[in-house]
Amino acid sequence: MKNPLNLRQVEIFRAVMLNGTTQRAAEVLHISQPGVSKALQDLERELGFELFHRTRKRLIPTAEAQLYIREVEDSFASLSRLRSAAARIRDFGSGQIKLATLSALSTNIVPRALVRFRSRYPEVSITLQSNMSSTVKDLVQSARFDLGLAANEIDVTGVEAREFAAFPAALAMPEHHPLTAKQVIVPEDLHDLPFIALSPEDTTRGHLDALLRERGVRPRVVLETPFANTICAMVQAGLGCGIVNPLSAELFVHHGLVLRPFMPVLLFRTLLIRPSDAVPSRIVETCIDALEQEAALAASRMRL
Repeated sequence: MKNPLNLRQVEIFRAVMLNGTTQRAAEVLHISQPGVSKALQDLERELGFELFHRTRKRLIPTAEAQLYIREVEDSFASLSRLRSAAARIRDFGSGQIKLATLSALSTNIVPRALVRFRSRYPEVSITLQSNMSSTVKDLVQSARFDLGLAANEIDVTGVEAREFAAFPAALAMPEHHPLTAKQVIVPEDLHDLPFIALSPEDTTRGHLDALLRERGVRPRVVLETPFANTICAMVQAGLGCGIVNPLSAELFVHHGLVLRPFMPVLLFRTLLIRPSDAVPSRIVETCIDALEQEAALAASRMRL
């Protein structure tokens, strides 16, 4: 049974091929020249073919050596990638981050936060999925994703959860709608209006329904959807009005959609969730910081 290949001997062979002489290779590797010569002889014996023609104290690579160095370079490139991966794991905990988010934040806070995050860690790869909050929770609970942003109606069993942000609801309406003349919308304004509603399981939808029942107000619900972006698109198309998180409407405002504050205040609350017992890593914590900074900036803009 043959002995396993000695990687140090291979490294010495590579140094000789790159530097041309055993003397220069010895200087680069900080070993003696006789040590280089012995390592080459031992490697040739192990491989079963000559690597160099030895003439007048010069080493001339054989054809076999030229073929072998290609394989060696491929292997050393792989080792270099392994070292880089180890460095990323040491410094960041991982070379990638996976984030799942509810649709309402996927076109505003999250993109801006990821730009902020990548300014710190441009080499870290990012996977982003936009889903319903229940799916976000499933992805995080199964540890397939590192972080999630979800609406607060989810069952937080099996995940670590904390409040991420709360934004006051606004009424989205087509730009020529009669209610655009008002500066603030109240529940009575919605009576008998074509209305695009969030899904019944949405917490804010539940609070709105309770408020409307209390005041005897009945909008005409023409469509239900779990996605605030869909409400905005339907409003833009002229299908009706809808209560949305103002962040969801950023891309639609001034493009056929108008927002007005809704009173009394209804809040869209979101949670930041992580897998239970997750070991904190630097890149995850940095991503959380970026998300929270962008959420704070968004809240500040709404107060202006």
